[in-house]
Amino acid sequence: MTYTILGRAIPKEYLSMGVLGSLAGFVAYKQTGKKNIPKSVEEAKKAVPINAGSSEEEQFIRKFIADAEKEGAAASKH
Repeated sequence: MTYTILGRAIPKEYLSMGVLGSLAGFVAYKQTGKKNIPKSVEEAKKAVPINAGSSEEEQFIRKFIADAEKEGAAASKH
């Protein structure tokens, strides 16, 4: 059986495949959900935990990150 759409004969198989494909695309799009993107760098820093074994290790990691940020800021000025 065919349907006449805009003067053209369209088989029912094509219509059903189009509907199912559109439905699958819509469901896939909706399942991606909203991404929680931090609005600022400070929010991103607070969101990432530092899993250190000791307080010395945590201080070392924080110092390393601070030094790397200073180098990055100095490099971006040039």
